Amino acid sequence: MSSPTPETAARVAFTRHLAVASLVGLIVVGLAWELWLAPLREGGSWWAIKVLPLALPLAGLLKNRMYTYRWVSLLVWLYFTEGVVRATSGESGMSTLMAVLQTLLCIALFVACALHVRLRLRAAGPEAVAADVAATNEAAERAAARKP
Repeated sequence: MSSPTPETAARVAFTRHLAVASLVGLIVVGLAWELWLAPLREGGSWWAIKVLPLALPLAGLLKNRMYTYRWVSLLVWLYFTEGVVRATSGESGMSTLMAVLQTLLCIALFVACALHVRLRLRAAGPEAVAADVAATNEAAERAAARKP
């Protein structure tokens, strides 16, 4: 297995930084939106707790764990859907702006996670990809065996 080229390493680092920045941005936007800028109720909203699931993968992204990049790319679609719905629901101007910002951050996070996984697997070589596929298939078989 050869080491990745400097160009690939730079791309992997960029996607990692973009993913972390997008995730932190989603947390900040979610808190600011629901507590100060355009809460659903006066004085802040309990909807601010929606950012708690986003705080969980932050450590995994900072530790550069491949598995975290994969499941965050799925989790982010819940926040994307909320952003699109609230952007098109006719709420106040600030709320619409925050919803659009959340939607754009979700797209950036998804793209960063998908590219990061792809670049890392490509740099690891065909043996690593085959091992990854085998591990995924094995996990699926174990899950299917547990079902009644």
